[in-house]
Amino acid sequence: MTESVLHQHGVTAKQLPQAKDRIRSLVWKIAIATLLLMAVGSATRVMNAGLACPDWPLCYGQLVPSQQMNFQVFLEWFHRLDAGLVCLSTIALAGLSWWERRSLPNWLPWAATLALFLILSQAILGGLTVTELLRFDIVTAHLGTALLFFCTLLAIGTALLPYQGTGKVDKLPWIGLTAAILVYLQSLLGGLVASQWALHQCFGASQLCTVINSHIFGVVPPTVATLTVVWMAWRTAGLNPYLRQLANIAAILVVLQILLGVATFRLHLQVEPLTVAHQSLGAALLGTLVTFTVLALRDRSGLIGNGE
Repeated sequence: MTESVLHQHGVTAKQLPQAKDRIRSLVWKIAIATLLLMAVGSATRVMNAGLACPDWPLCYGQLVPSQQMNFQVFLEWFHRLDAGLVCLSTIALAGLSWWERRSLPNWLPWAATLALFLILSQAILGGLTVTELLRFDIVTAHLGTALLFFCTLLAIGTALLPYQGTGKVDKLPWIGLTAAILVYLQSLLGGLVASQWALHQCFGASQLCTVINSHIFGVVPPTVATLTVVWMAWRTAGLNPYLRQLANIAAILVVLQILLGVATFRLHLQVEPLTVAHQSLGAALLGTLVTFTVLALRDRSGLIGNGE
């Protein structure tokens, strides 16, 4: 976009990076808050605090239930507080993206609108988890939507990063995308295990045993796909160092995730911090693969520099 074209649209060359920088900064802040939100949500579940506030959206009919406050009520209340802040921030993100749309990439307002749709859906599902008394399918959908929202934020933030590709990615974007999808599906299986307490209620050949066994054996495809990303990243000559670093992070996270999974299984989900860490690391692994994939796609497509 030349300077003359920018002026024709009432946009100065200085406004372009400023608007993009504001959006990028906001997106990364919301992404961090979302990762915290999912960790607190996991803690709320494993501490049996999902119904600590019997009503919704208030808690005991109050914004701050001071008289009823205990640790479980605090977890559920703080989870809702963080969710509210994330929702308001996403509304601001969508509004700012449309307001500054003439100085931003064309895709950005639509991507921000998708993020807004996902967080509003997440809020509705959050209310239904309470009103429907923690019905397992709603709880799992609640987690799945949160992960999709998290991935959308990371994709937006990564697409806006200054990045100089090398064009040496080969098939890494598609392998990275495959690994991310498999990790997402495995996370949903983990959500089903948790929401149905399948590990505690697996007896003989019951349906819940099928759920827990699917999650156990389901670890193989995403692990193989992630390690394939790592192996190909190391054997691809001339690969951008940031992609190689992200691949290394994914390798560390997948190993830690497997170790935590074994530990939580052996201890029958009795050590709450391990269970929370297991889900949080899963989200971090998914986010790392999404970031890797978006950068690799930019590299392959020649979308380098400032994410135009």
